[in-house]
Amino acid sequence: MQHWVETRRTRPPTPTRWWYVTLAFGIATLLFGFHLEQVFPPTGHAIAPGYGVPVLAFEFARGQEDLVAIFGPDSDPAQVVRLAAMRTGNERDYLYMLFYAGFLASGCIALFCDLRLRPLLAAAVVPVFAALCDAYENALLFDIQAAYTLGDYSPAMASLPGPVSAKFLALAATNVAIGLALTRIGRWWGLFGTLVILAAIPTIMALIAPAAFGWALVPSTGAGWIVLLAVAATGSWAALVQKRPLVDYAAPVLRRRVADEAPLVRAPRPLFGRRKPGR
Repeated sequence: MQHWVETRRTRPPTPTRWWYVTLAFGIATLLFGFHLEQVFPPTGHAIAPGYGVPVLAFEFARGQEDLVAIFGPDSDPAQVVRLAAMRTGNERDYLYMLFYAGFLASGCIALFCDLRLRPLLAAAVVPVFAALCDAYENALLFDIQAAYTLGDYSPAMASLPGPVSAKFLALAATNVAIGLALTRIGRWWGLFGTLVILAAIPTIMALIAPAAFGWALVPSTGAGWIVLLAVAATGSWAALVQKRPLVDYAAPVLRRRVADEAPLVRAPRPLFGRRKPGR
């Protein structure tokens, strides 16, 4: 692994094929995300408007009252439809985890290949960790939903805040790493990178007060993904059509000081007129 890293860091500027992988995963993530929006229940029974969508309200549920607000009481005829749609959406969400984890991880690797910044390799592991937290979260949601269907309380609800918070914080950290990397590419990409970093701030607000700011998690996370998709498309175009890397990386040339090349010789001072005795 270390040999591969050093090889990538010292190679001459060449097109980065990892942008093709990033673009493919990015398109799959975008299309499957649109599909999931149609699968999850569009509305809840009486959720707080700040959640935006019922699936977010379900992830931040802390008691039976929250579940009733999401799915509705037994007397609500739409309860069965909401329960079925939520379960179907969470089942298909596992494929979505593979898509977004591959998208973000390959994007960090592609940025590393162009910028030669080692922290980007560490950042590539963070979305994988987020996907694992998401998978554990879904397992808890299945248990909670099954207990609610039977009219019982699931102890899994007490464990739910951990993976939910870890997932969104890991996704926000990945966006910040991508944003910082973009600031190293150029002026315009640096502007978009700064916006991506600023867009990660609402994640903290949403985790503190989800009933008021839960809706902000989608645009906060999606901002970095959209920018990364644009970078992947640009990098793929540069590699496939223009046959060049996205970043024209060149190792800085160390210049030797003049003092190292030749001894310093002080030029004689010009003398005007006759020099006075004693000087």
